[in-house]
Amino acid sequence: MSAAELGSLEVLTSRATAEVRDVLEQALGGRELGRREALVLGQARGAALEALGAVADALRREQVGDEVGYVVNRNVNFTNVCVKACRFCAFSRTSRSEEAYFLSEEEVVRRAVEAAELGATEVCLQAGLAPGLDPWTYVRLTRAVKRAAPALHVHGFSPEEVKYAARLARVGLEHYLEALQEAGLGSLPGTSAEVLVPSVRELISPGRITVQEWCAVIRAAHRLGIPTTCTLMFGHVETLEQRVEHLLLLRSLQRETHGFTEFVPLAFVHEEAPLFARQLVPGLRAGPSAEEVTALYALSRLLLGRDIPHLQVSWVKHGPEEAQRLLGVGADDLGGTLMNESISTSAGAQHGQLLTPRQLRRLIRAAGRRPLQRSTTYEVLRRFEQASDGEHEALDTVTDADSRFGSYQQLVSTKGHRFVLERRAPRPAEEP
Repeated sequence: MSAAELGSLEVLTSRATAEVRDVLEQALGGRELGRREALVLGQARGAALEALGAVADALRREQVGDEVGYVVNRNVNFTNVCVKACRFCAFSRTSRSEEAYFLSEEEVVRRAVEAAELGATEVCLQAGLAPGLDPWTYVRLTRAVKRAAPALHVHGFSPEEVKYAARLARVGLEHYLEALQEAGLGSLPGTSAEVLVPSVRELISPGRITVQEWCAVIRAAHRLGIPTTCTLMFGHVETLEQRVEHLLLLRSLQRETHGFTEFVPLAFVHEEAPLFARQLVPGLRAGPSAEEVTALYALSRLLLGRDIPHLQVSWVKHGPEEAQRLLGVGADDLGGTLMNESISTSAGAQHGQLLTPRQLRRLIRAAGRRPLQRSTTYEVLRRFEQASDGEHEALDTVTDADSRFGSYQQLVSTKGHRFVLERRAPRPAEEP
C-alpha cells in the first residue's frame, strides 16, 4: 500500500468511532477478525461505514489486485416444479400449476449449444425438485450437454438438488457426485444455503436441506475435487449475529476443504416472494438497506478475503449501477452474462436477464478497474487492455434478450414445455 493510500485510510478511519477504528487497524495489520470484531463492524454507519468500505477496498487490492472478472455464461433453469414450498421462493410451482414447466433434454442441449456458439464458456443448470423425477436425470443432462458442447463448463445442481437425487437413487452423496463428475460436471453452485443457521431456516424454509446436510454435500464435493461457490441470502428476517455466524461457518469450511471458488451475497428480492406477500413471518424486511449491503460486502472482504479471495456482486439482485458501486467496497467480480434468468425475475427483480460482455467491461472501466474474462474456476481467459478490445463479440450483438432467448413469462406460458407428472414417472434406480 502506498504512502498516499495509507494516509487517506488514516483520515477515514480517524472519523470512525474508537471501537471501529481499533478493529479496522487490526484488519489492516493482518490480524484475523472474529465474531466480536465482526459484530462491531457490521453495525458501522456514517463515517464508520465509509471507513469500513475503504479498508475493504484496500484489502481487496492487496489480495486480488485491480482487475474485475466476469464469465460468459447462460443459466438454464430447466423446471420450476418443486416438491418443496420455501416461503421465500417465488419461482417454484406445484405439479398441477398452469405455469409448471419442464424443459426436455433436447431443449436444454439446444440452449447450451446456442450459448457456446455465442461465446459462452459455462452453462449453469439449476431447477426445482420435480416430483416423480428420474433420479439420474441430472447425470443424463450433464452428459448430453458435454457431448453436444464439450468445451462448455457445466456448473450445476445445488446441494439441495444433489441431496434429493441421491435420496431418490438410494445412493450416498459421494456416489452420486462421482456419477455427475464422470458425466462431465465441473462445479456446483453453493446455493440453497440461504442463512446457515437452523432457527432462520425454520422460519423461511421449513423442510428444506438442513445446515448439516448442506455442509455434507459441500464436503463430499470438495473431497472429490469438485469446486463450489458459496452464498448468503440476506435482508429478510436474519440478524447481524446470524449473518456473522454464516460467514464464520463458510470460513471454517474453506479452511477445512479449500473448495470454494467465490462468495456471492444475494440480497433478498421481496416483491413476489410468498414470505413477503403473505407476511408469513413477523418482522420481515423488504430486502436489505443500502447501508446493510455496503456493510455486508465490506465485512465479507475482511472476514473471508484471505481464504475466499473472490467476492462476487450479483447484478441481477442489485442492478448494474449498484453492482458497480460495490466494486469499491471489497468486491472483485461481476458474475456472468446469464442470457436467461428465471429465479430472481420471478421474485420481482427488474434488472433484466442479460448483460453483454461489452456492458460488463464498460461498468468495470467506469469503476476505475481493469476487466478480464475468466473461467468458472477463475482462470484468466482474456485481459482487455484497450477499451476497443473485444468490441465485436457475438453476444454483444444481442440487444433484446427476451426476444432472442425468451423471457421467464414466455417460458411459463409455452404449452410445449408443460410439466406432465405421468411423463416423469421415475425409472428403476439404475445409473445411466
